[in-house]
Amino acid sequence: MRASLRFALYEPDIPQNVGAIVRLAAGLGCPVELIEPLGFVFDRRKLGRAALDYHDRAEITRQPSWRRFDAVRRAHGRRLVLLTTHGATDYRDLTYGADDVLLVGAESAGVPDQVHAAADRRVVIPLAAGVRSLNVVTALAMVAGEALRQLRAAEPTRSDG
Repeated sequence: MRASLRFALYEPDIPQNVGAIVRLAAGLGCPVELIEPLGFVFDRRKLGRAALDYHDRAEITRQPSWRRFDAVRRAHGRRLVLLTTHGATDYRDLTYGADDVLLVGAESAGVPDQVHAAADRRVVIPLAAGVRSLNVVTALAMVAGEALRQLRAAEPTRSDG
C-alpha cells in the first residue's frame, strides 16, 4: 500500500472546523486522525454543513489519546509536521514526504510543550504584522497544498503516448 499524506487534529474543540477538515481530507484523499479528547460530541450533526455529505468519503481514525496517536505514528515510521505559530521553518521551505502527518492544534490552545517536543518538524506560515494566526482549516489547506504540490512534482512522469 502506498503511503499517503495524513492530517491529524490535536484535541479539536470546534466541530465546524473538524467538518471542514473532513471535507478537505475527502477531497484530497488524505486520511484524518482525531486525537481525543474532543471538545464536542462527535456526530454528523455537530460537523454540520461544513462536512456536507463527505463524511463517508473521508478515512477518519479516532485516537483515544496523544500517547496512543504518537505510538501508532512512530510504529508506522511517519514524520510529524506540526503547524505552529512558534515554528522556525517557513512551510514553503520544508521538503515534504508522502508519509508525513500534518498536525494542527486545538483552536483554543494549540498544543502543549510535549507535543511540540515530539514533532519532527515545526512549520510556520508567515503572516502580516499584527496578525496572530490563521484558522486551522485555512492553515492546514495551505500546508497540504504545498506538500501535495511537492509530492506531485516528485512523481515520475508518464508519457501520454
